[in-house]
Amino acid sequence: MTPREPIGLIAGAGRFPLAVAKRAREAGIPVVCVGLAGLADPALAALCSEYRTMRRMSLGFIIRTFQRGGVSRWTMAGKVYKQHYFRPWRLFRVIPDWRALRVWYVRSRSDHRDDSLLLCVIREFEGEGLFCVSALDLCPELLVRPGVLTKRPPTAQEEADIAFGWGLAKEMGRFDVGQSVMVRERTVLAIEAIEGTDQAILRAGQLCRRGGFVVVKVAKPQQDRRFDVPTVGSETVEVMQRAGAKVLAIEAARTIFLDEAETIALADRYGLTITARSDDGLS
Repeated sequence: MTPREPIGLIAGAGRFPLAVAKRAREAGIPVVCVGLAGLADPALAALCSEYRTMRRMSLGFIIRTFQRGGVSRWTMAGKVYKQHYFRPWRLFRVIPDWRALRVWYVRSRSDHRDDSLLLCVIREFEGEGLFCVSALDLCPELLVRPGVLTKRPPTAQEEADIAFGWGLAKEMGRFDVGQSVMVRERTVLAIEAIEGTDQAILRAGQLCRRGGFVVVKVAKPQQDRRFDVPTVGSETVEVMQRAGAKVLAIEAARTIFLDEAETIALADRYGLTITARSDDGLS
């Protein structure tokens, strides 16, 4: 990315948007950021050349903000909790503009899976001369390296559960359902859907009071690096500890690992395992 040419950022929840904005500032790239109200960290304002808060579902607001800021390329980072859109009176809660309504009801009317919706948003922006790029082009160092990252390696039983869950998680990803599956003794405890990984882990903990289960989180086989790249960090480890999970198996070079040193130290303190594997789940 060219220094001094601004990049647009749509920021959701979590630390990933902060990492992107910080890396852009270090590279001399101005960031024009639209933070989603109630999700984006307010600390982003200090890292960006321009920061605006979006309080309703207005794609037009984002487009106008980017165009006024001289943006031609933009990216997205952070979590968006899709379950909010299925609450009662959703139109009155999110107050969508006509562009958002067109994406939801016209452009993606065949299905509303994450990939379908986000690709429709990308096309809507392209019509205004705004082109989506991957945040990982700016900070590829966030992708996790292969190997056992913690002091504690998986046991033989946990290795079997990782191998069992890996293929299942890949199939879920192929259908764009979710990216994570929770396994104990080669039994599926929970799978991730729109609630997100953390809530799926907590649900597995409720169903497996013995604890000691494995969390497998992988990229989709058709993963588009511009959005929805699997992401883990210290929050994931905290949730695992609360739920009684013992192992986190993630996909090497295709998973964002935030605050790596702090996250590994936290997992070691709790006696948990984090291991990054290649696509076959065995190497």
